Amino acid sequence: VDPRRSPLDSGERWLKGEDAMREAAEQIASAAGLGQGAAARLLAETRHTAEACRVDPAADIGLGGVHFPEPHLVGAGRRTAQRVLASRAAAGMVLRGHDRKPAHWERMHRELDIIAHHNFATYFLTVAQVVDDVREMGIRVAARGSGAGSLVNHLLGIAHADPVEHGLLMERFLSKRRFVLPDIDIDVESARRLDVYRRIIERFGPERVATVAMPETYRVRHAIRDVGAALSMDPAETDRLAKAFPHIRARDARAAMEELPELKEVARNQDRYGRLWELVEGLDALPRGIAMHPCGVLLSDAGLMDRTPVMPTSGEGFPMAQFDKEDVEDLGLLKLDVLGVRMQSAMAHAVAEVKRASGADVDLDAVPPDDPETYRLIRTAETLGCFQIESPGQRDLVGRLQPATFHDLVVDISLFRPGPVAADMVRPFIEARHGRAPVRYPHPDLEEPLSGTYGVVVFHEQIIEMVAIMTGCGRGEADRVRRGLSHPESQGLIKVWFARRAAARGYDDEVIARTWKIIEAFGSYGFCKAHAVAFAVPTYQSAWLKAHHPAAFYAGLLTHDPGMYPKRLLLADARRRGVPVLPLDVNRSAVAHRIELVSDEGEGEGSWGLRLALSDVHGISEAEAARIEEGQPYTSLMDFWQRARPGRPVAERLAQVGALDAFGANRRDLLLHLSELHRAHRGSGSGTRGAQLPLGDGHRTASVGLPDLNEAERLSAELGVLSMDVSRHLMGDHQAFLDELGVVSAKRLREARHGETVLVAGAKVATQTPPIRSGRRVVFTTLDDGSGLADLAFFEDSHAACAHTVFHSWLLLVRGVVQRRGARSLSVVGAAAWNLAELAELRRTGGLDAVAARLAEGGPEEGAEEAEPGPGRRIRMETGYEMNPWADLQPPGEGTPTGRKLWHRSPGSAG
Repeated sequence: VDPRRSPLDSGERWLKGEDAMREAAEQIASAAGLGQGAAARLLAETRHTAEACRVDPAADIGLGGVHFPEPHLVGAGRRTAQRVLASRAAAGMVLRGHDRKPAHWERMHRELDIIAHHNFATYFLTVAQVVDDVREMGIRVAARGSGAGSLVNHLLGIAHADPVEHGLLMERFLSKRRFVLPDIDIDVESARRLDVYRRIIERFGPERVATVAMPETYRVRHAIRDVGAALSMDPAETDRLAKAFPHIRARDARAAMEELPELKEVARNQDRYGRLWELVEGLDALPRGIAMHPCGVLLSDAGLMDRTPVMPTSGEGFPMAQFDKEDVEDLGLLKLDVLGVRMQSAMAHAVAEVKRASGADVDLDAVPPDDPETYRLIRTAETLGCFQIESPGQRDLVGRLQPATFHDLVVDISLFRPGPVAADMVRPFIEARHGRAPVRYPHPDLEEPLSGTYGVVVFHEQIIEMVAIMTGCGRGEADRVRRGLSHPESQGLIKVWFARRAAARGYDDEVIARTWKIIEAFGSYGFCKAHAVAFAVPTYQSAWLKAHHPAAFYAGLLTHDPGMYPKRLLLADARRRGVPVLPLDVNRSAVAHRIELVSDEGEGEGSWGLRLALSDVHGISEAEAARIEEGQPYTSLMDFWQRARPGRPVAERLAQVGALDAFGANRRDLLLHLSELHRAHRGSGSGTRGAQLPLGDGHRTASVGLPDLNEAERLSAELGVLSMDVSRHLMGDHQAFLDELGVVSAKRLREARHGETVLVAGAKVATQTPPIRSGRRVVFTTLDDGSGLADLAFFEDSHAACAHTVFHSWLLLVRGVVQRRGARSLSVVGAAAWNLAELAELRRTGGLDAVAARLAEGGPEEGAEEAEPGPGRRIRMETGYEMNPWADLQPPGEGTPTGRKLWHRSPGSAG
């Protein structure tokens, strides 16, 4: 049987195959001296084996069909799934207060008709059952994606926002003209994602559930590490080389060394590594392994295992289908994306802390949508930690847009995407919003879909409405047209069709041409409004928490690390917002970050402070942290040593950062006592016998007389043990030097004039190289100096002089020009950059004159030859958008948190 051909149309080939089998059977029988009867039996057995080997894609693996869990598993016992769905939707109308709204009833019946047309009722009931189970487990859950545009999803409790109120279209998600499985993605708390998987398997049975496989292929960093190991290179050197590279294709390793200034040191020494780079590039895109997809879960009927090869995952042992997500969709299997979102975990932790500490119940899904304090916070652009609006670019856009309603948040999230930015949708929207440009519509008929965005097309739904209005084709067909706009080969056909249909409906040539220009430009670039509404819900909820429960908000962020910034920056932000930061204490700190009431002398009830967590101590195990928390309180160092049983390295780190201060003695004395306790323990198996130093009176540790750690040593210990400057901001040590240089603080920078040349300095907290409209490479960097944040942009003409310093230094001094785009929107365009730590050392050894001479040189790399991308190094997208090959394609904050970072490293850069 030829596996490349379908057996369904193989009549002629089957006859040829029959003749070949008969001839072979006769030859075998003759060679063995057997008669015709034996040949016939052999032929029959061969035919039977061939039939058993024959695979029918439709009958055997269900290709072309749809396979949902059996209806009785999702509540459809004696009734059909469609009737159960209609009944639940009607109940949702009453529950959510829509039962007296005719438009909602009409929309519900229309959606149910579309669902019945495709026979997808069981799919919706299955997703609703999963969401109900997750909520019953006490886990936060929310829908995202185009599924938020379905009223039925809202009525079933899958989606939070009302799609009718927000103008979302079912057709963007599902229509009678759309013949693909609908896709409903749900967000759950990242910390509980595997619990959700277990509940799904428990609900539907292991014979119906499998996770999706994800092939892992070689990119440059993994390739360098594996090739380095094969060549017996020093592991530390291999690791250094790997980390120097952006997250790019392995085949681009040598091209990156030639073109990126930050890799010039690697390029200078590339010959010393022999065949390393050739072998690295040879591994590009080859399979490295197979892993469980981070969110895909298959749900099918009891025949899933008959159609899908399955293997257990490592660790948890979940059943994992060996088909990837594209194969799964082709097979018609229900793939539910269960995304673990760290912000959902952070908000859940914050709400739990409020309940634990104060007894107050906070329901984030019921907070008022028009809270003035929340929007006041957002408009200040002080949105660090807030979902979707904390990056430098988003803080800039929020400052320019000045959101005042939930709809404004939806627009803000939609505008901050590569497509809208590339299509220059941001500038005209801002101008029209603030009355600096008139609002114009291509035709009065299009005012209704465009009025909410001041005549600027922002959403896919607006394109659908425009096409439907001017051609009369209906929204389902209009969505097919919208999707076709992203393919250049179909744009010409769509243009002719649009002009003909619009002319037939009475629109003149000028209106048709003007409207088509807008549709063609924005149709493939716009953002799905349903996506934006789904994102805007946790955006608003996180901002509400920051405005009303800031200490709990920071406790959630620090525990689950959901954002793009390091924890030390969140601590600085908490201090600026007046939240007391309480140090680590083995008698008060828990495994996770907590809130604690801090009494203010003479000022009433006090305020809520943030108590740091044991889990942030470098090298501490989950078991050690849990033992320390369970054993609280401890009366003495001896009591702590005997009952908490910490390892010596962890105990010493706790002493270094002040977690043992309550036991008396200074930190250096405590370190000596811990060393003596460890020696005695090893010598006699007891925590006390054999100890040579007096431990005190049983409550306070005796002083040995050693000098305490000084301020610099304490700060160094905090950064080394916790990756956070807890007691004070690390830039405080450089303040006198910065004042000598005339550096402008981030706080004072807000009053700087447009075009003014300034010196700014701070600890680097983020670097990014996102795709931008011009296709050029721009490095965006954010510095923290304790008074606030300074956002910087380094354009390609500065990369030769600045890139290496920016990517490979932590403390930076930058000279640049202030660029203002609004009252709360400014950045500094960098022209020169220096390593501040090196300048501080130069100040100590050579004085201020030596520093001035270094600054006068213009930067440590001035005169370096800039490497420009060669011809063809731009990546041209199907839509016509040009992208730099070294741009960052992964949104910040979506990677796995390391817990040991002092600044955010963009996947598109070496920094």
